[in-house]
Amino acid sequence: MTLEEFNAYCRSLKSTTYVVQWGGASVWKVGGKVFALCGVWGEDGHHKVVFKASDLAYEILKEEPGIVSAPYLGRYKWIQVQDPDAMSDEDVRAYIQTAYEIVARKLTKAKRREIGLGEPIQREINS
Repeated sequence: MTLEEFNAYCRSLKSTTYVVQWGGASVWKVGGKVFALCGVWGEDGHHKVVFKASDLAYEILKEEPGIVSAPYLGRYKWIQVQDPDAMSDEDVRAYIQTAYEIVARKLTKAKRREIGLGEPIQREINS
């Protein structure tokens, strides 16, 4: 997934905001809380996608080749896709969608109303 594709997908999710921070990374938030980011860290020059994961997904994904517990964020169950071939674009989008839902669900009712999300998402997510 290219940086442009990553940004376009995150932009398509309702009530998201975008900021560039942490060494030039594209950081996407819902209700002021980060759910995904993409940047170039390390010497390989590849964009790395980082997202909040459910408990189960975190335990499984961090053991896969080319995918690690995100530096500085791992204790909060964040995943970093280091190798662009480690996960299909379709899977990256699905995990970003889940990350968005995990974070949005934890927002207060007042914040959800303020940003136009309404009632919490009903789908069960292991967060």
